[in-house]
Amino acid sequence: LVREDDIAGISPRSTGRAESIYPPWQPPGIRGQGLPVRYIQSPEVGHASWAAATQNAKQSLEYGTKIVGGVRPGKDGEHLGLPVLPNMRAAKAQLKPDATAVYVAAHQAPAAIEEAIEAEIPLIVAVAEHIPIHDLLRIHSILSTQSKSRLVGANAPGIISPIGRCRIGFQPLPTFSAGSVGIVAKSGTLSYETVASTTRAGVGQSLVIGMGGDVLAGTNFVDALRVFEHDDDTKGIIIVGEIGGRAEEEAAEWIKDYKRRTSNPNGGRPIMALIGGVQAAPGRIMGHAGAFVAPGEGDALSKIKALEDAGVVMTDHPAKFGDGMKKLLGSAASRNPSLQINGEERSLYIKQSQAFDMLKDQGVPVAEEPAIRGEEYLLAVSIDRSNLCPCIVASRPTTADDPYIEARRFPFDYRAGLDDNLIPSIIEHLKLDPSSTKALTRILHHLVNLFMTKEAFVLETRLSTTSNGDLAISNARFGFDDAAFRSAQRQADVHALRNVQDEVAEEVEAEKDGIVYIKYSTPISPSQAIFPTD
Repeated sequence: LVREDDIAGISPRSTGRAESIYPPWQPPGIRGQGLPVRYIQSPEVGHASWAAATQNAKQSLEYGTKIVGGVRPGKDGEHLGLPVLPNMRAAKAQLKPDATAVYVAAHQAPAAIEEAIEAEIPLIVAVAEHIPIHDLLRIHSILSTQSKSRLVGANAPGIISPIGRCRIGFQPLPTFSAGSVGIVAKSGTLSYETVASTTRAGVGQSLVIGMGGDVLAGTNFVDALRVFEHDDDTKGIIIVGEIGGRAEEEAAEWIKDYKRRTSNPNGGRPIMALIGGVQAAPGRIMGHAGAFVAPGEGDALSKIKALEDAGVVMTDHPAKFGDGMKKLLGSAASRNPSLQINGEERSLYIKQSQAFDMLKDQGVPVAEEPAIRGEEYLLAVSIDRSNLCPCIVASRPTTADDPYIEARRFPFDYRAGLDDNLIPSIIEHLKLDPSSTKALTRILHHLVNLFMTKEAFVLETRLSTTSNGDLAISNARFGFDDAAFRSAQRQADVHALRNVQDEVAEEVEAEKDGIVYIKYSTPISPSQAIFPTD
């Protein structure tokens, strides 16, 4: 990823769509040279952000990173002895960078990322948190139409190669040491703890990839595992996951296949993992924007089981990774070891009565009488984190403890909108009478319109049949992306629906400092309380 030796031979990730959607990690111009990747920094116009980017650039240059210049909108000049250009297209033409680190605020990041895609920068690392989810949905829709650029992040600490001494991100450099363990993590803070543990144990790190904790990650666990598989410096692998999405389950499937095809009698490189959020409160976002369980997704325990079934050694605290990996590697040691956290609350759930009002405004029928338990269909608009796009989630009525046990996703393109060709498949899955097609189509289009126009991240409903035989919504739980208001000053009307008087006072107060505060009725151990908070 940051050295040609680290990235050669990696194929694009399979997303169920065109294989050319995301390019290999093979920056041109450095094959066989063993040089760090050349990259540019793109800071915000604001003085504070420019100063922060300057300090970051100084540290990265001292570390050994080959920075070739910077971009500052509308500005030409020089900074730190390096050229500063007015836009990404000029930077691509003159500096020919292999990567860009996007250091801009959340409301500016989408335009900066899109500019880098347009300039065909091979590797784009976006560190900003609080980028509105619907902006990211649009970006991934754009990425799906090209084969030149790969996105890492957003809301990611970046990528660092202690061996190649190249940092693209804001990782705390003193924690890292060159070694033999490849690390990929959703949480920046937990990745630093993992790095510190492997440094203390003397095994060090070969490459550390910050996947990021957003709902839509540009680069996932499987992408990183493919890099580690082909990296001769990586002898062991650590995965730091958390609740939300299916990235961990997909990694488990990849690991099973990897162990089947490896020529190593021990099943290839040893792999350890941790899953944060075992004690997560249902229905709450635990710090990261993506740390919530959406309809049809597994919880922390199901992720742990999937990885264990794949032969991964699990641990319950990042401090245990170092000694554990050292044992798995047979006490192989690395070279000489040495020894800002921002909370995130970006969800807004509204009351069911408010959700019903929204539905009625859209012309969606709402059931006046309560539905019979076990006779309701699950119908939701949410985000497919595997395909990086919106999706319909549907399930037949079930009386099982898990109401999503038969849930199925029906993804659709963000910019194109809901494809009516999906409707027959949804009808078939729900086992509805074909005569319901028109009514269901109308309800789905209204839900998707609400999802898009109000920037929701989940619109979860229960669909029931009324005494007249009509379809109507009998239950609704709507979640909206608070970052759309806080970062981009959009959706003020939705944000105004929040009434903090109805919320737990301690949680509201903690939120002011970026802390997700949740009360538990019974004490839990520290290892049970591992939650990502950055």
